[in-house]
Amino acid sequence: MPVIVFVLCYALFVALPKWRSVIACGGALALVLTGALPWHDALTELIQWNVIALFFGTLILAELFLMSRMPAVIAERLVDRTKTMRGAMLVVCALAGFISMFVENVAVVLLVAPIALSLAEKLKISPVRLLILIAMASNLQGTATLIGDPPSMILAGYMKLTFNDFFVYHGKPGIFFAVQIGGLAALAVSAFVLRKHRERITSIRVETVRAWTPTILLLALIFGLSTTSVFDPDFKWLAGTMTMVLAILGLLWFKLFAKWGSTRHLIRTLDWDTTFFLIGVFVVVGGLSESGWLDKLAGGISGMVGGNLLLSFLAIIAISVCVSAFVDNVPFLLAMIPVTQKVADSLGAPVPLLMFALLIGSCLGGNITPIGASANVVAIGMLKKRGYLVSFREFMGVGIPYTLAAVVAAAAFVWLIWAP
Repeated sequence: MPVIVFVLCYALFVALPKWRSVIACGGALALVLTGALPWHDALTELIQWNVIALFFGTLILAELFLMSRMPAVIAERLVDRTKTMRGAMLVVCALAGFISMFVENVAVVLLVAPIALSLAEKLKISPVRLLILIAMASNLQGTATLIGDPPSMILAGYMKLTFNDFFVYHGKPGIFFAVQIGGLAALAVSAFVLRKHRERITSIRVETVRAWTPTILLLALIFGLSTTSVFDPDFKWLAGTMTMVLAILGLLWFKLFAKWGSTRHLIRTLDWDTTFFLIGVFVVVGGLSESGWLDKLAGGISGMVGGNLLLSFLAIIAISVCVSAFVDNVPFLLAMIPVTQKVADSLGAPVPLLMFALLIGSCLGGNITPIGASANVVAIGMLKKRGYLVSFREFMGVGIPYTLAAVVAAAAFVWLIWAP
């Protein structure tokens, strides 16, 4: 039963992406109602509530941060310091990536896109490639920190990683630095893609900061997450609890003091779809894991690579990139984490080596196609509204070299640091 539910849910995720939360929760409910999983186990053991709370609380703080206009002000000031259109475009891409380390990727695209469109309009050039690169930079850098993207949170929950572990783990450089190496390689590709845009630019500053409180709360979250391992080394409750407390404080401040929106509207615009999607997928994938099928898959991968660690490393990356280019990386990552763990155990390999490979492939593979990541879909939708139709071929013309450069550079760094 768990295998049937998982396969059916995954097929429906691909066919009906707008209904993914309903499908995931429906699959979880089916496993409980059929007796394949006890409801108590589903609620208390399979759903990682600490990750859910961390994700949802971060959504609230990120939304307040965006509404404060602080990111837009920072972007405009950075753009004003550049001398050419290409320089301004690269700055906007880099800024989108930086913000995505702390804010959900779709929100970053919605925030930075108006600046990109303003630049393109002033100089009467097509904004297509710039918006594509902004979405890709957001997807790439969201992998770098604990709060940047759901896959990072999920892997952190499994490996008991703290915020600091993304920077230094067991005395070695963590996934953050691998992503930055990949980001530099991707930035070089971006510079090549934008090589023709050498026009001079003028100031575009139009924004002012509405309030500093959201920025302070977000900084408090980052500081708090950097210290949670002292009190909660198993990553079970403190990170999510602290994030939700700060989010509630932010909502109270917004209701009492902010004059630029309603609390009800803010809550309605949060990403409820991904929140319930995560809850349902935790149960669906947990049921698959307990069925024993993931053990067979791990054995198949181990047999295919013949006990060769490098081949295992490359196979995990290649599979992750190819699958994530077309389907949602959250259920794939959840299914592959226990598989990767078993492959590492069978080879006697360092677990971080293969887990970081899995995270890199799963998150960066989405940049290959326009449907590989939600940020890509949003960027393409914004362009379509302005009369720019982007084909698969046009998107992949940028996405393939961008992804290959980032994945190869990041994977090479992980191998050099973590291979025995």
